[in-house]
Amino acid sequence: MKRARTVTVLAAALLAAGTALAAPKAKKAEAPPPAEPAVELSEGQLEAASRVYTGEASCEFGEKISVSAVDGKPGHFQLAYKKARYLLVPEVTTTGAVRLEDRRAGIVWLQIPAKSMLMNAKVGQRMVDHCLHPQQQAAAAAAPAAATAIGIAAARP
Repeated sequence: MKRARTVTVLAAALLAAGTALAAPKAKKAEAPPPAEPAVELSEGQLEAASRVYTGEASCEFGEKISVSAVDGKPGHFQLAYKKARYLLVPEVTTTGAVRLEDRRAGIVWLQIPAKSMLMNAKVGQRMVDHCLHPQQQAAAAAAPAAATAIGIAAARP
């Protein structure tokens, strides 16, 4: 008798638990992303913005990144990678590299003459590397000819 009662209590508990797990949860309405506050850029940031390559960059492993200027916001850029979009502003650097940041998302786009890369600054790792805009591809193709013209021989393997 005691055993039957225990089985009945356990069965009722499992049934209640199963019903609670199977019940669909109400979906929360997705809030639109918060509007970006207007950021006043310094002269140095606007100068850095003038050196940003826009358009599509081809990256390692066949990945693509698109960088475009934001209409009506001088010096602001939108970066699209996979299904994510980030709003970036330039940061002044002492090295001459172009550095665009979305501080809220922790994303950094670095552009140097040889390549560009996308970093996750929050975890300190590269998301995608060796991205080349058409301007960078042209510079890379011209480099061996320029080296030969000034008397620098290419390294042999």
